[in-house]
Amino acid sequence: MPGESPTLLGQLQNVLRRKHYSPHTEERYLYWVRHFIRFHAGRHPRLMGKPEIEAYLDHLAKERKVSAATQNQALNAIVFLYKAVLGQSLEFRLDYLRARRPKRLPTVLGREEILRVLGALYGRNRLVAQIMYGSGLRLAEAVRL
Repeated sequence: MPGESPTLLGQLQNVLRRKHYSPHTEERYLYWVRHFIRFHAGRHPRLMGKPEIEAYLDHLAKERKVSAATQNQALNAIVFLYKAVLGQSLEFRLDYLRARRPKRLPTVLGREEILRVLGALYGRNRLVAQIMYGSGLRLAEAVRL
């Protein structure tokens, strides 16, 4: 309705769009902020602070067993909410259980292996794979093309 102020999530979405964040980031940040609020029984983030943020991040690592990257994404969404939407900078150091980063060795295909993979693809899939390989695009970026 005209004249009505948007909800907190609406405000978050407006700021994300104004700052030209990707649609995927917008979707994920809205998800994490909504989940953070639900975790704390609907309390407004303005009424919460360091203990609630730490409890939520601990919950993600212990109970939900999310990856380190996922936990970091949730933290970034919450920090963005506080700074960009609520105008509160988080001047404290957070002390929470960090999710474990898996130990992985990078997988790099050789020239012959790449040619075999590309040779097994046809049509649009082959074209997308060739563009990704030649340009370094991520899958989501190539699909959007």
